[in-house]
Amino acid sequence: MTTTTDPRTDDLPHYVRDTPFDPYADDKILTSSPLDQASQLRLMWWRFKRHRLALISGIALLAAYLMIVIVEFLAPYTVHTRNIDFIFAPPQRVHLFHDGDFVGPFVYGQKMTLDMQTLRRVYDNDPADIQRLRFFCRGEAYKFWGVVDSNLHFVCPAENGQMFLLGTDRLGRDIFSRILYGARISLTIGLLGVMTSFVLGIVIGGLAGYWGGWFDLIVQRMIEVLQSIPTIPLWLALAAIMPVDWSPLFVYLGITFILGLLDWTGLARAVRSKLLALREEDYVLAAQLMGAGSARIIGRHLVPGFMSHLIASATLTIPGMILGETTLSFLGLGLRAPITSWGVLLTEARTVSVLALYPWLLFPVLPVIFVILAFNFLGDGLRDAADPYK
Repeated sequence: MTTTTDPRTDDLPHYVRDTPFDPYADDKILTSSPLDQASQLRLMWWRFKRHRLALISGIALLAAYLMIVIVEFLAPYTVHTRNIDFIFAPPQRVHLFHDGDFVGPFVYGQKMTLDMQTLRRVYDNDPADIQRLRFFCRGEAYKFWGVVDSNLHFVCPAENGQMFLLGTDRLGRDIFSRILYGARISLTIGLLGVMTSFVLGIVIGGLAGYWGGWFDLIVQRMIEVLQSIPTIPLWLALAAIMPVDWSPLFVYLGITFILGLLDWTGLARAVRSKLLALREEDYVLAAQLMGAGSARIIGRHLVPGFMSHLIASATLTIPGMILGETTLSFLGLGLRAPITSWGVLLTEARTVSVLALYPWLLFPVLPVIFVILAFNFLGDGLRDAADPYK
């Protein structure tokens, strides 16, 4: 048999390459871009940066949590320093100029007189007493985190002077320094409480939504019973069972555990509802056929599917727990002296007469408002950034 060739196809060029195929070498259609190769975390970061208010709130909260690490260095006085000559002293303003001349940061000295009609202490600035502030100075001795002895402060009053930026309380203690020390307790109690709440909520709610049946029925009835109990009486009951002779550390851990126990029910129901919808997906069935256990399916395949909801819940739960600790301490049911928190500081302002005469005792409420707003804005930004449909 003979073969014939078609002369019309003998000279046709071919386009087969011997080199390995590289789609990004010279193909203009498949040109690589940073968006094509970005990871999920990078995409979330790019979306989060567009939310300016959330970004600013995140930076402010990061600075606040970094501040509590070195609070002994930042505070001009220790948490228990008493200035008996300056009880209920009003806040002092920081000035830069005196009689038109630049002096630097300073405060005017205060003179105290007693109003014999009202028996109220009256403080007046003395323009002749200029007390320049010192920075990176040696002041009152303290134990850094209760371990290292030091006396280095970021800012100190003048030698034999005073500096009460937010005034003093009934014992002559500097409110500004006590707010800084109280931030260490109030900010960390929210994080520890959220950890407790999330462990209970994700585990119990996840198993109830994934398994269903009698386990789901028991969990839902238990949640309904807990949610039907009024919050204040439940706080009273749980706080009352803590022995009065407990150390401040055990009281702190007990309040944290109480806040976590009271807040896991809402998250558990949210997790259950999400898992009820996601457990019917094909990839869950594929994971089951491959022999994956319930813990792996829930933790590796189902929970990432609603991570945006968990992030939003966390950022909203933390300020709720800070408010809970503040409320308990304000009512005298939470943390007690010598522990210092924002709620403990607000107990000084429980009477109308004190508020009328010494309104600066309400200053500890300002960081509470600031932190709650910052967490809410941060939660909005993180929720939008983690939402895969945005």
